[in-house]
Amino acid sequence: MAVWDDLVGQERVQEQLAAAARDADVLVTAVSAGERPPEASKMTHAWLFTGPPGSGRSTAARAFAAALQCTSPDRALGGAPGCGFCDGCHTSLVGTHADVEVVRTDLLSIGVKETRDLVRRAQLSPAVGRWQVIVLEDADRLTEGAGNVLLKAVEEPAPRTVWLLCAPSLEDVLPTIRSRCRHLTLRTPSVASVADVLMRRDGIEPEAATAAARATQGHIGRARRLATDERARARRAAVLKVPLRVEDIGGCLKAAQELVDAAAEDAREVSEEIDVKETEDLKAALGASAGGRMPRGTAGVMKELEDRQKRRKTRTQRDSLDLALTDLTGFYRDVLALQMGSGVALANEDVRDALDRVALSSGPERTLRRIQAVLACREALDANVAPLLAVEAMTMALRAG
Repeated sequence: MAVWDDLVGQERVQEQLAAAARDADVLVTAVSAGERPPEASKMTHAWLFTGPPGSGRSTAARAFAAALQCTSPDRALGGAPGCGFCDGCHTSLVGTHADVEVVRTDLLSIGVKETRDLVRRAQLSPAVGRWQVIVLEDADRLTEGAGNVLLKAVEEPAPRTVWLLCAPSLEDVLPTIRSRCRHLTLRTPSVASVADVLMRRDGIEPEAATAAARATQGHIGRARRLATDERARARRAAVLKVPLRVEDIGGCLKAAQELVDAAAEDAREVSEEIDVKETEDLKAALGASAGGRMPRGTAGVMKELEDRQKRRKTRTQRDSLDLALTDLTGFYRDVLALQMGSGVALANEDVRDALDRVALSSGPERTLRRIQAVLACREALDANVAPLLAVEAMTMALRAG
């Protein structure tokens, strides 16, 4: 299959990237043959992929990286870069290509130190491939200092280096950086497109695939998890019961506590195994004795690891809570659609009784205020408000309407 096959519902973006990959191939071929490269080219050294969560920003970036590294012998017969079968495509897609660096973070931000390491790598010539490609999946998490470090590299790139930055929106990236990138906007795929890829690629039954795609409103990653993970379905079901549980103050506080506890449990499950392995590996590397005693001068290194693990756990908990709040927003969106008599398809048709009950017990104005309360909770969490405090404030606002 071609490298673009996993890029769902992004035909226009695919065409632009494929054209740039063809021009990049012509450019490298000309330089390798000692010829003058063409003046007009759709290829450039820095790209910025933006789009809503689940639209496939990182998928598009990795597919483009693979097309840039494509070494298919069919090229001589007129084949386009991005065959998906050659060693360049395959290793780029699975993350083992020596000249493709995919950077993602499980922490709250990307700092100056990590960015400087990337910039140093970007100055190197390709080791085995045609380009040195840096895919930064969380460009929106760069600190201001890290963004300024990256700016210099984007302004003065090495001849065969390509930066592929991913962020939810243009506003999430420093203006000085985005002004130096070619911008590609991805859209949310249709429910039918997501259901099709779940059936075709993951072997999910049509009914389950359609239900998951509809419930997540086109978010590919969440749809796959919902269709394959029983715990994810149970968590979503619990979240969608919250609007019916906020009829009194006790119910509000209990619902808030359960949401926060569920997110904390998610963070614990994700981090526990990783933390233990990281700690043991570091101790072994530092030469810990059989009794577990650490050599002198290593306390600072261990403390740094503990701090990193704590930040990762916080990030995981926030992501889990944000997922719950997204489901809650979708519930009230469906309620508003029923109240306004809209003909749009409901995302949460499986809880239609609950939707009808809430829709009949209030008006559109109260529903809009409830949606605003959920959004305010997300903003509070982004501002480092204590999770329980933020969620309790939200559930009380949901009760008041």
